[in-house]
Amino acid sequence: MNRPESYQNSHLLRPGNTNCGGCGMSIAFQMFKRSIGDTPVQLVLPACCAAVAAGGFPFSAYGAPVLLSTFASAASTATGMAQVARLNSEDIRVVCWAGDGGTYDIGMASLSGAAERNEDILFICYDNEIYGNTGGQRSSATPAGAGATNILKGKIEPKKDIMSIIAAHGIPYAATVSLADPDDARRKFQRSIKEKGFRFLLILSPCPTGWKSDPSMTIELVRLAVRSGLFPVLEVENGSRWTINVEPDFSKDDLARYVSLQRRFKKSEIKPDEMGAEIDLKWKTVRMLAGCNTGV
Repeated sequence: MNRPESYQNSHLLRPGNTNCGGCGMSIAFQMFKRSIGDTPVQLVLPACCAAVAAGGFPFSAYGAPVLLSTFASAASTATGMAQVARLNSEDIRVVCWAGDGGTYDIGMASLSGAAERNEDILFICYDNEIYGNTGGQRSSATPAGAGATNILKGKIEPKKDIMSIIAAHGIPYAATVSLADPDDARRKFQRSIKEKGFRFLLILSPCPTGWKSDPSMTIELVRLAVRSGLFPVLEVENGSRWTINVEPDFSKDDLARYVSLQRRFKKSEIKPDEMGAEIDLKWKTVRMLAGCNTGV
């Protein structure tokens, strides 16, 4: 097919966007584009930081066609777009790019429905662990101990295990993506864009504004989260084959540094040992599901 000129743009998120310095979502966009090359995509963006990144009309910072959806309907909107592309025999990949609010919470119903039907879409969640675009409120992705604008000290409940929920749908492919491990991230981006059926990627996406961290430390925060075991890097095929891609060293020093680099943990005064207990429990589940299957 003859691809529109916009598909040849070297950036999916172009200069002039309104994102904050050090935004993990911006970094993820660039890594995604470099990985998929000239593969034609259409983006569906629910209410989130990505939805306002384009800037003011009539200009757009995006190098691909974009459709903005309501908070709850990104996956169902993408479903319709993918079906139209199929009926028209168009070689286009439809990609949802959503925050944790449009994934873990408000968007969960349409996300689950599309996954259950195995719709041919790629759903990418850039997880900044808050409602970043509306003032930094807590979401079910916010980790225990982290502060937010609508809680006094720190969140009491642990972070929702979205990967287990998604894997339970038996979709062809799901994976977590570390921005600090570019080779693994590139492989996952390339596989997910080529695969058919419903695919899901979860990207830990530091938000310097909401996390109250230095913009220059974004990649370092992801690296520390992975090394300490806080963010497991893995993939799941057909809902049952779990593979651990990066083996953490569970360093308490790395975990302590991760906490110290963010002021969002300051009010709760949560201790790394408390977080370590939750990490140990999480990894017992991950190893049981993986059955010692590692891709390290």
